[in-house]
Amino acid sequence: MIHARDLIELSVLVAQHGPLLVYGPPRVPETAIDAYWVASKCRLDRWARALKEPPTVLTGWIEEILASEMLTRVWTAAMCAYDRFHRTDRMEPVARSVWLGQIEARHRLLSLLVHGQSLPAEEIRRLNTLRLRVEGWSDVLVGRLAGLVDVAEFAVDPRRARDFARDLAAKRRKKGGRMVWPLCLASLRSAFRHAFTRPSPNADLNARIGASILAFFQPEVFDGTGLFTPLWMWRLMQAATDAQGWIEDLLETETPAHGPRSLPRRMRE
Repeated sequence: MIHARDLIELSVLVAQHGPLLVYGPPRVPETAIDAYWVASKCRLDRWARALKEPPTVLTGWIEEILASEMLTRVWTAAMCAYDRFHRTDRMEPVARSVWLGQIEARHRLLSLLVHGQSLPAEEIRRLNTLRLRVEGWSDVLVGRLAGLVDVAEFAVDPRRARDFARDLAAKRRKKGGRMVWPLCLASLRSAFRHAFTRPSPNADLNARIGASILAFFQPEVFDGTGLFTPLWMWRLMQAATDAQGWIEDLLETETPAHGPRSLPRRMRE
């Protein structure tokens, strides 16, 4: 089970190791793509129901949607960068579909915050501050990937992401430039250290999404990086091999409301 704060950490790891995926040899675990799609669509359906009829405790849902937006934007950018660099179309259709669903959830969330339904004014202000923080740092992480292939369209502000990509490249050429990116990551972690106050309502699906993402990377790429690697991530690495079983379980117990016809082509064949 992983929660909103862990989704932020996973976003950092994707941005950090994205170049290995994009520039590395073609390696696309098909079951991981399918697992990502199914778990993401099931979570989107749960969000839609929750935002339509807000539960008594709504904060956990909002925090999860916000944290997931960062991961969705960064992972979509990484998957699309891979396809564009290798000139394939194996990952982008799935990633873009999930991203569009995330944007729809974002719009519903913004409407809810504007109207203040079921939330006190002080909580709305806190969540709006968190939203702005997520947007800004999402653009930083997408900007790192946009320096490889132009995938800035998946940032909240594409121009800001491209500007960061150019600034990062310029600073790396200067003395001490290698420290710029690690300092950015340290600042990001500090910004979100105490940002999430409620358990995530969909920690089970978050775990399946996280494991499907980590399945794209070899475990050894996380060794010796100086990055904090929490226990939950190592568990997800081990669980990533069970992606096919998760797909079958999800299809039996919680088929997305979009229906079987919206499954990726590879899952209908």
